[in-house]
Amino acid sequence: MIRIGVVNIDVSHPKAFAALLQAGQRARYVAVYNDGFRGDDEVDAFVEKFHLERKCRTVEELADCVDVGFIQGCNWGKHLDYAGAFFRRGKPVFIDKPIVGSAADCRRLLELDRDGHVILGSSSLRYAREISEFLAKPVSERGRIMHVYGTCGVDEFNYGIHIVESICGLVGGVSESVQFANRAVHDGKWCETFCLRFADGTTATYNTFQGTWMPCVLVVMTTTGTFHFQVDMGKVYQALLDRICDSLETGKRRTARPEELVDAIRIMLAGRLSRERGGAPVRTAEIPDDDPGYDGDLFEKGYAAAAKKIYLE
Repeated sequence: MIRIGVVNIDVSHPKAFAALLQAGQRARYVAVYNDGFRGDDEVDAFVEKFHLERKCRTVEELADCVDVGFIQGCNWGKHLDYAGAFFRRGKPVFIDKPIVGSAADCRRLLELDRDGHVILGSSSLRYAREISEFLAKPVSERGRIMHVYGTCGVDEFNYGIHIVESICGLVGGVSESVQFANRAVHDGKWCETFCLRFADGTTATYNTFQGTWMPCVLVVMTTTGTFHFQVDMGKVYQALLDRICDSLETGKRRTARPEELVDAIRIMLAGRLSRERGGAPVRTAEIPDDDPGYDGDLFEKGYAAAAKKIYLE
């Protein structure tokens, strides 16, 4: 049984993941360290509901008593610092989406990977059944991917990363450049469109939506036809957890490599820069070293202010 230690229960994922794991015999949340915005009442409720062994006073204490760390705070700017306690003990981490939010942290993540640390993550939608089934078809049947259109919604980065990781998972190539196309605004909500080009010539268009939840919808145009599907959000968490457990049990990676996860972040950073530059294309390999990226502290503040006590429900 894989012993999971979770750092912060800011988002709904620990609650959903723990419930799914309880139905099987592969892994369990056994300990928690929390210095996020959730109060002791919610942490205690999480511990009681899912039969955790302990609440830890430090990340180091947590890392000592588990097999793997799950970093699930909503502030992506803190993710790699939390992960350090596990790495120093030679233990792997799963880092929830968005895995990081700046060019500097992208570099840090790749350096950690080169040093031999095991980093698993990040968006569950990359492993959606609909994507896996499409990719399992022979190329002779489905054709070679020419263009992907994808859309999802809640916010630009925290949720928008889902659709970018989905597209990257489908295409499987390295990104080249991103160009902001346009924005539509109605009734205080807005939708933005970005055009993405991969190094092999494959293209994609992704939309982010702010103000309303939108499903993850993908249209894949290939050399032989057009395929359309909407991701069943009720099944993506199990698909992700299965891959994490497979990776930990076998020692063979079943999740995206860190360079693939970083590529998705750089796509979103390049899209934001293109928007700031009036729609000029931005190469994902040329994001300035001093680019501030997306502000995790600011997002955490807004997320906490709007959060309900979901662990007491």
